Amino acid sequence: MSENAGERVPVECPSCSPDLETVHEVLTTGGGTATVKCTECGHVHKQPIESEETAAADVVVSQDGESFTTTVEAPADETVYEGGEFIVETEEAIMQVRVTSIETGPEQRESRAAVEDVETFWTRAVDNVSVDVTVHPKDGEHDETQGVTLHVPGDHEFVIGETVEFGDEKFEITGIHIRENAVDGYKFPKLGDDGDTVVAKDVKRVYGRDETMAAWSAW
Repeated sequence: MSENAGERVPVECPSCSPDLETVHEVLTTGGGTATVKCTECGHVHKQPIESEETAAADVVVSQDGESFTTTVEAPADETVYEGGEFIVETEEAIMQVRVTSIETGPEQRESRAAVEDVETFWTRAVDNVSVDVTVHPKDGEHDETQGVTLHVPGDHEFVIGETVEFGDEKFEITGIHIRENAVDGYKFPKLGDDGDTVVAKDVKRVYGRDETMAAWSAW
C-alpha cells in the first residue's frame, strides 16, 4: 500500500468491510505502519506498510457500453483471477471493477496470472451498473412487452417474486438471467423460483410482470 499521507489506497476496513477492500485516506505514516481512514464509514485504524516489489499493468474498464484505459500497480507476485475484483483510481473517479479477462501476451489469455505476467486486465465496472429489464403485461401478451434500463449499485439485490418500484415503473420480478462471469455459485444460468436472489453486478437481464395501475392502456 502507499506510504504517502493524503493519498487514497484500497485496504480492508475492520469496521464495515473486513473481507473486501474499500477506499481509505492515508492520514499519517511512520514506524512501518500507516494510519488510514475509511471513506465509506469514517473508521480510523492502523495498517502495516509492506515494502515489496510491485508491477504495473494496463486496465481496460468497460461501463455502459463505453470503455477507457488506465493502469494499476500491485504486488508483482500477487495472483489475480478472472472474476476477481479490485479498485481502480483515476483523476475522474474511483471505482470497483471485476476482471473479465487477463491478457498475458498477444492472442494469449489466462484465467489467472501473477500481476508481473499481465499485460492487460480487461474489466467491467461493478460498483454502479446498468441492468436491462424486460417487462411483460399482466395479460401475458408478449408482443406488448417493454424494455427498461435501471441504474443501481452493483450490490443491489433482485429477488424473484418481489414487486419493486423504480420511478414510474412497478413490476413483479419473474426471472433473472445470470452473467457468464458471475462469481457466486448460482444453480442455473437463468433463475425463476420465488426467493432466488441475485446482486445487480451478476445480472444479465431481469424479467418482470407489469404491476402499474395504468399498465398497457391504449389511452
